[in-house]
Amino acid sequence: MVVVATAPATSTPFILSLLPTRHTPLPFTRAATTLPFSLLLRHRSVLSSLRFQISFKSPSSTLHEADEDEEGEQDFEENEEDDEFEYDDDEDVAADEYDDVSSEAYDGAVSDEGEEAFEAARLGNDGTFKWQRVEKLCKEVREFGSDIIDVDELASVYDFRIDKFQRLAIHAFLRGSSVVVSAPTSSGKTLIAESAAVATVARGRRIFYTTPLKALSNQKFREFRETFGDNNVGLLTGDSAVNRDAQVLIMTTEILRNMLYQSVGNISSGGGLLHVDVIVLDEVHYLSDISRGTVWEEIVIYCPKEVQLICLSATVANPDELAGWIGQIHGSTELVTSSKRPVPLTWHFSLKNSLLPLLDEKGTRMNRKLSLNYLQLQGAGVKSYNDDWPRRKNSRRRGTRYDSDGSTLENRSLSKNNINAIRRSQVPQIIDTLWQLQSRDMLPAIWFIFSRKGCDAAVQYVENCNLLDECETSEVELALKRFRIQYPDAVRETAVKGLLQGVAAHHAGCLPLWKAFIEELFQRGLVKVVFATETLAAGINMPARTAVISSLSKRGDSGRVQLSTNELLQMAGRAGRRGIDESGHVVLIQTPNEGAEECCKVLFAGLEPLVSQFTASFGMVLNLLAGVKAIHRSNESDDGRPSSGRTLEEARKLVEQSFGNYVSSNVMLAAKEEINKIEKEIEILMSEITDEAIDKRSRKALSQRQYKEIAELQEQLRAEKRVRAELRKQMEATRISALKPLLEDPENGHLPFLCLQYTDSEGTQHSLPAVFLGKVDSLNASKLKKLVSSADSFAINLGDAEPSITDSVLDDGLEPSYHVALGSDNSWYLFTEKWIKTVYGTGFPNVPLAQGDALPREIMSTLLDKEDMKWDNLAQSAYGGLWFMEGSLDTWSWSLNVPVLSSFSESDELLLKSQAYRDAVERYKDQRNKVSRLKKKISRTEGYKEYSKVIDAVKFTEEKIRRLQNRSKRLTNRIEQIEPSGWKEFMQVSNVIHETRALDKNTQVIFPLGETAAAIRGENELWLAMVLRSKILLELKPPQLAAVCASLVSEGIKLRPWKNNSYIYEPTTTVMNVIKLLDEQRSALLTIQEKHGVMIPCCLDSQFCGMVEAWASGLTWREIMMDCAMDEGDLARLLRRTIDLLAQIPKLADIDPLLQRNAKAAYDAMDRPPISELAG
Repeated sequence: MVVVATAPATSTPFILSLLPTRHTPLPFTRAATTLPFSLLLRHRSVLSSLRFQISFKSPSSTLHEADEDEEGEQDFEENEEDDEFEYDDDEDVAADEYDDVSSEAYDGAVSDEGEEAFEAARLGNDGTFKWQRVEKLCKEVREFGSDIIDVDELASVYDFRIDKFQRLAIHAFLRGSSVVVSAPTSSGKTLIAESAAVATVARGRRIFYTTPLKALSNQKFREFRETFGDNNVGLLTGDSAVNRDAQVLIMTTEILRNMLYQSVGNISSGGGLLHVDVIVLDEVHYLSDISRGTVWEEIVIYCPKEVQLICLSATVANPDELAGWIGQIHGSTELVTSSKRPVPLTWHFSLKNSLLPLLDEKGTRMNRKLSLNYLQLQGAGVKSYNDDWPRRKNSRRRGTRYDSDGSTLENRSLSKNNINAIRRSQVPQIIDTLWQLQSRDMLPAIWFIFSRKGCDAAVQYVENCNLLDECETSEVELALKRFRIQYPDAVRETAVKGLLQGVAAHHAGCLPLWKAFIEELFQRGLVKVVFATETLAAGINMPARTAVISSLSKRGDSGRVQLSTNELLQMAGRAGRRGIDESGHVVLIQTPNEGAEECCKVLFAGLEPLVSQFTASFGMVLNLLAGVKAIHRSNESDDGRPSSGRTLEEARKLVEQSFGNYVSSNVMLAAKEEINKIEKEIEILMSEITDEAIDKRSRKALSQRQYKEIAELQEQLRAEKRVRAELRKQMEATRISALKPLLEDPENGHLPFLCLQYTDSEGTQHSLPAVFLGKVDSLNASKLKKLVSSADSFAINLGDAEPSITDSVLDDGLEPSYHVALGSDNSWYLFTEKWIKTVYGTGFPNVPLAQGDALPREIMSTLLDKEDMKWDNLAQSAYGGLWFMEGSLDTWSWSLNVPVLSSFSESDELLLKSQAYRDAVERYKDQRNKVSRLKKKISRTEGYKEYSKVIDAVKFTEEKIRRLQNRSKRLTNRIEQIEPSGWKEFMQVSNVIHETRALDKNTQVIFPLGETAAAIRGENELWLAMVLRSKILLELKPPQLAAVCASLVSEGIKLRPWKNNSYIYEPTTTVMNVIKLLDEQRSALLTIQEKHGVMIPCCLDSQFCGMVEAWASGLTWREIMMDCAMDEGDLARLLRRTIDLLAQIPKLADIDPLLQRNAKAAYDAMDRPPISELAG
């Protein structure tokens, strides 16, 4: 039987508000001076509402200029960009299994006073510790038998009343069922697993507890040892084992999956599951993770049915489907769900000068004081309306409100530019929000920012704001001193100043040891604000009073991506400490592009369902087809006879048990039935709005004379509209022809200003001022040139355009081309002539700013080529797209000098100097007016009132059709998500294995290459096995072997372009020659994979080999990190990955003994402080 639990998810991006004012440099680049906090509050005009008892250090210019140059500050806020700091596209992957810390890391870092307080907190009402109560229960079971174990006995272990859902889950477990628990983050799901562990240990049996992260495994390892004692708890990670035969064994999910490979289909072999009664799958909602979700599905499929499963999950939309699937393939499974949080959450929204409730009193809608219209009134100084204002007598519309001039607030129309201006004026700086949190006693807080760089910059920005009292500062200094003595190389010196003020950063760029140290201080209340990336929300037990989410979007592989409701709730779930806080607080922040409306839209969008990510890997296929005997030959001597595995039909039965197939069989049929009904309804409705149907209804509603009059006018209108469309096309062609010479040969050799214009998906038109750099082909930007010429997304497809425009353009030899400009919002824009509204006669003088300097055009081209080329599409057409990419701090000063559009006059527009274009515009305007006059004439006809009713009915039907089409589209997308494809992928991978002679196609006899691939752990096991079996590795010395191994596991590791330092060690010539030879093998394997439709990557990257080779050769951590262009966390992760691969080599079958000895030597050389402390 299986039990499943779930909890909510959240996430947020970073806002530009790290910069104080546009005219003031970054605060952390200036010398700090101490100011009384009351003075700061006076400058903010919020003295009456804030009660601070902290000191604050800030550049004097920041505050003094705030009064003296208020107008300049407002100008900055109107133009500031939503992301001052570029997001890391590969930031903090929660699935990174190398982010672990020693379980003993901080035994000596806690003060005596802290230990005493901690021990006192664990004492129960009877004066005993939890471990003593557990020991007492185990003794009673040994004396009276396991029948005495019930819910009350297990609940007695805790000194508080357990919740109803916890009791229900424990009941289900004691009945022998597997359990699925779906509950909010921090609701106490771990208690269920801990109770199962108490019962299992008392019975003398074993329980496995799995987590998705090594860091989380380490945390659970420490917690369970406090409950069950050191001898009863073990830990398994990829590179070390602690007490692996313990009754309670903690491990990552991949470790358990590999153990199950050995036992699937042959339980008698043991496979490491001897005496195991229970397996806990923590964070089982990872099943939806694209890169690792398949591991959870495989565990459920392969797990012996006599083993109970306890599945703990965040809240998701379909826990019933998860429980049903587990029950179908594993046995009796009960579902326990809970939507109640033990510590309720209060949602807030941070503006520039206030912190308001995000929701209304009922918590079902947005607080109306956060509406754009209300904020506009407040900004204009208009007295706001009251809730109890009487409605107008002639108004019968419920909920209509009026402002002071009598117009309804709901219907007050705002342009896109007005909306942006309102939002930008309300964007708070970090210190603004921090003041609000401090004044309302809402610290400690976890502040989520989706950028390492943003986290570090935020710490620097507030590191002069002291959040600690003298006693707390002393404790931090003492803890830091002890940590420095124990781990001198792990201290992050750039973060020490902020740490002593009570603020810290927590992200994948930090060493895991340092992150664990920050977690320890935070839990002790010695760090008040942690600026963290979303990895911190992935299950690490680090609750706070408040969770701050800096933005609703984050950088993804395909551009900016909005957070899902699951992600938002996951992060929000970090707020509220059970037994400490009466309420947790979640603060969302106004950004230039996201307001309270968008926040509520995400919050109320509904949870996302779990989606199967079941995919076949080389290791899976080899282990399933060769079964136990593949592993048997890896670990024991072969008897000389070939061993065959299970048949394809047997393997297929396992593969088709995936969660995706279960969901598809139940959901797909119902969805397809509904789609068929919708299509039939749409077909009926479409027949009601055809020209014939409209004509028939018009004839019925109108007299013959009325009908004839309107019909004749409508025919005229259609003809005039065709002329208008043709003139618009001619005007567009003329505009492109007029723009070409202006862009290729700007007047006076300057960089002209221009206006870009596009219409978004909602029909809102945007105008963007920018300074023109030039045609892409003419710029010194090799990365951009390569991208535009090679990427299909930048293609210009004139074949899809209107023939009238295309012919005109091509006849004149004026085919569209891509150009680049820097916008006033510090964004780069990539565009064709299609998106240029006009070019102005003024611009940047393209002359050196000082003698010896490069030209501005060359400087900006160089800055452009330094970017990561992460372009986001704003608009697309057959004549090319309009793309944007955020600029950097280096381009900020250039963007400040781009004027606003209102400062230009018509006389500045060079496009209007073209007589041909002016004539085309006039012809189009005249025709547009003609169409407008004809519409008015129709509206004045005698039968128009009845005719308009027919038209309104048609519009209503069209809207209904649109809604049905959207519903059909959503159902179709759902079907595509759950379409089963596991067996097809399995066969594709199998074909590659057969062609590479790793497995016999007919008998399934496994060959040595297959044995090695089946036993190894990695992303592409077949590729790793090929490399490790290559004889060219035998000539390498241990450091060189480590360097080559690093090239196989460095995927996702990147240089950090914002770092001032840019040095990394280069590999030796021998290593480069070996990698060059391996690259030929890699190309051959990729060709075979492509032939069979397999897209599993084969990593081989020499970029960081030199760093690993230097470390394996004996360089110290300080030496290797000096002027290094890599973050400490990235390098540590790469070294641990390399060590993990080296540790596997001596255990693999049929590997040359010399290679195994060299791997052992390289492992020993690399596994030293501070890297050695990172293992479990």
